[in-house]
Amino acid sequence: MSIKILHIDSNHPILWKQLEEAGFENHADFKSSKEEIESKIQDYNGIVIRSRFKIDKTFLDKATNLQFIARVGAGLESIDCEYAETKGIHLIAAPEGNRNAVAEHSLGVILSLFNNLNQADAEIKAGHWNRESNRGHELDGKTVGIIGYGNMGKAFAKKLRGFQVEVLFHDILENIGDENARQVSLKELQQKTDVLSLHLPWTPETDKMVNADVINAFSKPFWIINTSRGKNIVTADLVEAMKSKKILGAGLDVLEYEKLSFETLFQDNNTPEAFQYLLEAKNVLLTPHIAGWTFESHERLAQVIVDKIKAVYKK
Repeated sequence: MSIKILHIDSNHPILWKQLEEAGFENHADFKSSKEEIESKIQDYNGIVIRSRFKIDKTFLDKATNLQFIARVGAGLESIDCEYAETKGIHLIAAPEGNRNAVAEHSLGVILSLFNNLNQADAEIKAGHWNRESNRGHELDGKTVGIIGYGNMGKAFAKKLRGFQVEVLFHDILENIGDENARQVSLKELQQKTDVLSLHLPWTPETDKMVNADVINAFSKPFWIINTSRGKNIVTADLVEAMKSKKILGAGLDVLEYEKLSFETLFQDNNTPEAFQYLLEAKNVLLTPHIAGWTFESHERLAQVIVDKIKAVYKK
């Protein structure tokens, strides 16, 4: 019996091609609603997704022949993982596929913020030559604190090896330090950090994790980078900290207001007051959830997923 796979999001063509060559039967439906997909999901043994809609209990109950769910990305927050596992469904993600892209993006954001690159570029294009107001900072001599030391956090720490910086990290798992970073308590990280970089999944434990209490517990004013999930930061608290200069600058690739699909920003047409501040602030760098969105990672993510799907059927 052939293994039938439904692709409900577009991905790099090597994913489809290599699965087909391996003997899997591919089907695609990039446009139907969740309800329409549910009406036929019992016909499939596997699905390949990005983040088009949530794979919830209702969906899983209808997927009576499902053997695996493969998400072409790092996180699995769009899937009811606990319920899927009770049904014996393999859950596949590919955090190693875009970790290098995220690490390079994070480093680029820090250097841009430190040296006012975007601001200076905009000013020159507007006819202004402002040197003193664009005097920058150097990364050497700073302490970089990382929260979350999985694939992304480790890749970012490795990128920092070319700088004379102290790299600390905090993670819920113990004894996972390496030659690139030292594991510390959250308290010690808050005492020493000059630059905070978040590399966290979005879970009930990390939802709204960076709030006013956490921010105010940092001993020094600091810069913050978020390439993980927007809902890990309370945006209103971030903005208040920027107004008080507790946070010196922010590089945000993700925003609290994103839809689950990451393809659009808002649930409605209203612009939150805190977001309006971010749009106007010169010490804020915003990107549209593209840290892991390179041409190279597009192919690498697909390759990782192919390899992991094939591995499931070798067992």
